[in-house]
Amino acid sequence: MKDPTDTRDIGPRRGSPLWGYLAGVTLIGTSALVAALFLMGPREFAGLLHEPLFWILAVLVVFGELRPVVTPGSHAMGGATTSTMFAFAALLHFGLPTAALLQAVAIVVSGIVTRKAWFRVAFNAAQLTLGFAAASGVLRLAGIRPDPAAPWVPSGRDIGVVLLAGVAYFLVTDLLVCGAVALHERRPVWRVVRATLGYQSLVHLALLGLAPVVVVVMHHSSALVPLFVAPIVAVYFTAALSVRRDHQAMHDPLTGLPNRKLLALRAAAALEESRGRVGLFLLDLNRFKEVNDTLGHPVGDRLLQLIAHRLTHSVRPGDVVARLGGDEFAVLLPSVRDEAAAREVAARLRAALAEPVRLEGMTFDLDASVGIVLHPDHAPDFDLMIQRADVAMYLAKESRTGVETYAPDKDRNSPARLHLLGDLRRGLDRGEVVLHYQPKVRLADRVPVGVEALVRWRHPDRGMVWPDDFVPLAEQSYLMRLLTQHVVDQALEQAARWWENGWRVPVSINVSARDLLDTGLPEVVEKALERHDVPSCALLLEVGERVLMTGQAYTAETVRSLARMGVTLALDDFGTGYSSLVRLQRLPVSEVKIDRSFVGKLRESADDARVVRSLVDLARSLGVRSVAEGVEDAETARTLREMGCDAAQGRWFGEPLPADEATLWLKENLGKDESPMVLGGYATQDRLPYTAGGSL
Repeated sequence: MKDPTDTRDIGPRRGSPLWGYLAGVTLIGTSALVAALFLMGPREFAGLLHEPLFWILAVLVVFGELRPVVTPGSHAMGGATTSTMFAFAALLHFGLPTAALLQAVAIVVSGIVTRKAWFRVAFNAAQLTLGFAAASGVLRLAGIRPDPAAPWVPSGRDIGVVLLAGVAYFLVTDLLVCGAVALHERRPVWRVVRATLGYQSLVHLALLGLAPVVVVVMHHSSALVPLFVAPIVAVYFTAALSVRRDHQAMHDPLTGLPNRKLLALRAAAALEESRGRVGLFLLDLNRFKEVNDTLGHPVGDRLLQLIAHRLTHSVRPGDVVARLGGDEFAVLLPSVRDEAAAREVAARLRAALAEPVRLEGMTFDLDASVGIVLHPDHAPDFDLMIQRADVAMYLAKESRTGVETYAPDKDRNSPARLHLLGDLRRGLDRGEVVLHYQPKVRLADRVPVGVEALVRWRHPDRGMVWPDDFVPLAEQSYLMRLLTQHVVDQALEQAARWWENGWRVPVSINVSARDLLDTGLPEVVEKALERHDVPSCALLLEVGERVLMTGQAYTAETVRSLARMGVTLALDDFGTGYSSLVRLQRLPVSEVKIDRSFVGKLRESADDARVVRSLVDLARSLGVRSVAEGVEDAETARTLREMGCDAAQGRWFGEPLPADEATLWLKENLGKDESPMVLGGYATQDRLPYTAGGSL
């Protein structure tokens, strides 16, 4: 299988260090080949062509070059070839010109058949010629000068010389190739040598070690030389099995990209070698689940393969693209100048994915969210890099910016926050988490028509901890369900006391997206209502407009179950999302809460005033109540009343109060003589169970 990250057939940029290196080695090696052939002479060359052994060796060298022995870690080097054994045997028996000629012809034939780039063919022929020249030099120093007219056959006492010649050949060819790979992948040469020297060197030296045996056999009878095919097949089988296991352990089976394990190894090497910055991207496809759900997983798998192809062809040489699972990919930049350069690469990746894809007769527009983290700016090691890249990626997804760089102040997973999470678990058990209640009043006569329960945490060391500091953290952990259960139970316990006094004001509770998609929420609510013996209309669940308008929330079983129980929803932050009128009509929404960002500027901005008036009119046309948030003064309250807004809450009417103070406030503003029907007209009897004409 071709390595998807292999981009070596892309020619080097003219004038680059890699281009200069390849050109230099090719020029020197080609000159050495021409010189060797010139020294052979036409008579000796003609004699070779009439030698059956020469043609036997030629066939074996060509076929050996066509089928390299690929070993683990040898992908970047191209693998060892059995042509090495027979070409080195030709060197020992016939001399340098014959060996160099056979090897060069085999490389050209292999390049034509496999359609290798011309610069790779020329470089390979040149570097192997230089390797044979080094081995020939060792033989000459020992007084051994084989040629076609006087072939040489080694004996037992020549083992040392042959071994030194083989080592010289291997070192020259290996170092020349490692130099090219190092320049291509922007890695130190010694790192490449260390990564490729292991098992691959054993295969090379084993093949070179068999070369003297080939010489002895072919000197005795050239017809016996093909018998070496059997051990060669065994070498192929063993190497292929090893490579298959190595590839399966290190690569994603669907796309062929490196997996998390190989990415970690490449990242560790990059961090160790780096003298500047190392970049890591985490890339997640947007709306990919819709493809799987609509067209099935086979189409989704084909789409992932196409995405993998686009990513690998959009990165720089030496960068690593990996698939971590599902629709999540990672890109490692072993070297990156700064954050601006990293963002340029990320933009190029997103642009490549943005090209429309046509599958199964349909056209898909793809998009992705990318999180960027840099070493050493944001993280000291790979584990922390991938964790923080994940944080940045989710920030890009939430903010819809597409690309975000890790920012510590936006990381909800800092050690301090994780410590706070542990404190919260203990705080729930100790009763440190309490509710404050903010009144909601009818604008027509300022009669209280409800209260909103707001969670507070009285930390023993930190003092009062506000919801913004711990609720988002809880939403990302197992504690959200426990926190929701605690809030629901405490709110309904307090509501039961007020309803016993005749103050039939519903209690509103904020629920998160995670709550709304939790199928266990209706059971929690139902048990709490039964436990405290209050009707379902005593509870109102407030959900953010952006949350409730998502496809998942809109179709969630949780919403339908709550509706069947008689528990309705209030649409919070109304006006800041993207509500669909059809969806609004079909949801069990009893009221909409106009966001404080509009209400606060009501008297200052004509545009905001028009927005608020439109929202009030929209709520009235849908048959639901409108509630304004953040009312700070009498003038704003009067303007809202004139617009026809039903109710409001804010500092002008009352701050969030602890349970005992909220009870006193209700007593002062309602009293025992307040008719339940007055409150019931707002809270119960006139409350629309779903919406006008709609059904869930």
